[in-house]
Amino acid sequence: MDFFKNMPKFVTVSDITTRDGYQHEEKVIPTDAKLYVIDKLIECGFKKLEVTNYANPKRQPQFRDAHEVMKRIKRLPDVEYTANTMTERAIQDAIDDAKQGYGPDRVVVTISSSEPHNKRNSGKSVAEHWKQIEKWMEMIHAANIKFSVTISTIWGCPIAGPVPMEWAVDFADRLVKMGVDDVGHADHDGQASPDKAYEYFARVLDRDPNPERHMAHFHVSRGWGLANVLAAMQAGMVVFESTLGGIGGQPANFIDGVPVAGTGKYYYSDPSRTGLVCTEDLVCMLDGMGIETGIDVDKLLDLGAMNERIVGRQLRAETVTGGRLKR
Repeated sequence: MDFFKNMPKFVTVSDITTRDGYQHEEKVIPTDAKLYVIDKLIECGFKKLEVTNYANPKRQPQFRDAHEVMKRIKRLPDVEYTANTMTERAIQDAIDDAKQGYGPDRVVVTISSSEPHNKRNSGKSVAEHWKQIEKWMEMIHAANIKFSVTISTIWGCPIAGPVPMEWAVDFADRLVKMGVDDVGHADHDGQASPDKAYEYFARVLDRDPNPERHMAHFHVSRGWGLANVLAAMQAGMVVFESTLGGIGGQPANFIDGVPVAGTGKYYYSDPSRTGLVCTEDLVCMLDGMGIETGIDVDKLLDLGAMNERIVGRQLRAETVTGGRLKR
């Protein structure tokens, strides 16, 4: 049996460093540095970028420059710029920026299949949140912006424990039928094992055989990130999110020496052992397998090294030091 016979010929990698990656950093990343990373990612060939978060700056001061970032990024017609929007105020911020001519092409909100996690994350019950999402989609589509929803706690909840996977499969089906532009599927705390990742995405794509409408988001809290990517590709997935150096996690509780609201008590016990699938390692793995991404690998590795200087420490990108495979 050839395990790799069903692998795709092309994979889209969406980099979310300047949003999910930097939200976990305990120092403010300068706006010019964020813009530098965004520009260099585009030069590398990325066509999908999540660039900022319209968050409350008191809770997440990392994104107090959200409007400035959106206003100053260099726009290319074939690049999709996404902003994270967790509240109705954030949805309105995205719409207001769009009216000024510099809004996002796409916004993303999150819903959890776990009731206690959704309550903690959004302040709403799951039923209340569904009603909000329907309203927000109408608002965003009226502004000619794409609307995406990410499903969380698919493979388990850090608060409630195991969660039936079928709940998330039903959520994905409901979102597609509702008319969202795409659906994200997030393993926010590394609970997905490769067999369960395969099972889940096979079931999702069995109901909606359009892999370009679905995006996988894996954390590496237990070290299974790239194994999960392989399993998801085997199930038919072709779009993945990642960050430079594998940074990212929950919003920091401590910024530039000052405690902030951030995630609050619900936070990783060891903030250093967090992060997403690493963009550099993911792209190099795909390159080594002969799977096209449209990304300049050498430029990406140079950017990965520069990102380590921006955040001020060595990150977990093995290929930044080990290099790509020779072909």
